[in-house]
Amino acid sequence: MAKLQAIRGMNDILPENSLSWQYLEAAFQRVVRRFGYQEIRFPILEQTQLFKRSIGEVTDIVEKEMYSFDDRNGDNLSLRPEGTAGCVRAADQHGLLYNQQQRLWYQGPMFRHERPQKGRYRQFHQFGVEAFGMPGPDIDVEVLQVAATLWAELGLAEYLQLELNNIGSAEDRKIYGAALTEFLQSREDQLDDDARNRMHTNPMRVLDSKNPDVQAALAGAPELDEFVNEESKEHYAELQALLSASGISFIENPRLVRGLDYYNNCVYEWTTDTLGAQGAVCGGGRYDGLVAQLGGRQTLACGFAIGIERLVLMLDSLEKIPAAALQPIDIYVTCIGDRVTKQTLALAQAIRTTCPDLGVISHCGGGKFNGQLKRAFNSGAKLAVILERDGDSATDLQTARIRVLDDSAATETHEISAIPAKVAEILEISAS
Repeated sequence: MAKLQAIRGMNDILPENSLSWQYLEAAFQRVVRRFGYQEIRFPILEQTQLFKRSIGEVTDIVEKEMYSFDDRNGDNLSLRPEGTAGCVRAADQHGLLYNQQQRLWYQGPMFRHERPQKGRYRQFHQFGVEAFGMPGPDIDVEVLQVAATLWAELGLAEYLQLELNNIGSAEDRKIYGAALTEFLQSREDQLDDDARNRMHTNPMRVLDSKNPDVQAALAGAPELDEFVNEESKEHYAELQALLSASGISFIENPRLVRGLDYYNNCVYEWTTDTLGAQGAVCGGGRYDGLVAQLGGRQTLACGFAIGIERLVLMLDSLEKIPAAALQPIDIYVTCIGDRVTKQTLALAQAIRTTCPDLGVISHCGGGKFNGQLKRAFNSGAKLAVILERDGDSATDLQTARIRVLDDSAATETHEISAIPAKVAEILEISAS
């Protein structure tokens, strides 16, 4: 019988990799807490109509990429392809939005049936930040400050560039889309099949085509800025001024569009050249009409999503994760000889109580001293605590050895009751 394998594009995260994820997740949670954002959790599975009404029926996500199916009751459901729609649905359903200000964050898996490649998977993970009930552009800048603070926390600021664009209102884009379609029709022979299809359904998506021939064909195309209303231009100008005053550098990218129809006014991406083709690490903007679009009351809103896999790739490739974060084991307690298991487990637990920030393994399963010591070295622990009984004495051990797990092999012997405090002293940490 053939072994079962993971579904293509849905990857296992093994223990050796999960430490990088834990480091990143902890950093993100520290940052959002500093800004006063609160966590919200919502289901992975939603009604398909939620995504059709929010993302847009003629987007690639809805047309090609969603995992959708009818359940046993005949309801059409989808695995969430992004987080904003579910966050809006949950917040509105539970009365968090009307006449209120909310700062929310979430994290978790999303699903899109795309061609798997480095940094792009069918099950992928995102951090999201959403702010409701504030007109901006001050809240837009605060949200961008959250991202900028995270980059600084992770040591990635110099590798990321903020790109901005003003896409105006839905009405502005409708008028612009008609002008852009007319232009593209005059260059149709220079477009690829994807651009030809998009120019009639969602022409703005042609602007971010990765095909150099399509980009060449766009030379001389009408600029969206010419169609944007004055109120949106004022918002965008003030946003830029506030960003500059906050010390957040940016470049304007007039062809930056998002693959989700609900955005308005400012949109942005943080991009990097360290990941090859998958250069966008974070993207977002304003979506002032989405709550009403989903049946709620008119609510101002903005936010972003961060691709966790891409950030992990950056952190690992740039070696930005501290060695200590990648090594969770500090102490390995060995158990040599008969009738010392009880004391070994008790001593390991005493060390955990005295030094709650340390990772402590208590050896289980018996074995010879050399084999246990090898396991201690392989665990990455800094110290081994050795309880060893010679002979058949039934009395409890009174002493144990502490061995430094490096080339020095320095060893000290102490009363067992003093071992937890001595471990803290050697590792120069506070004992509780």
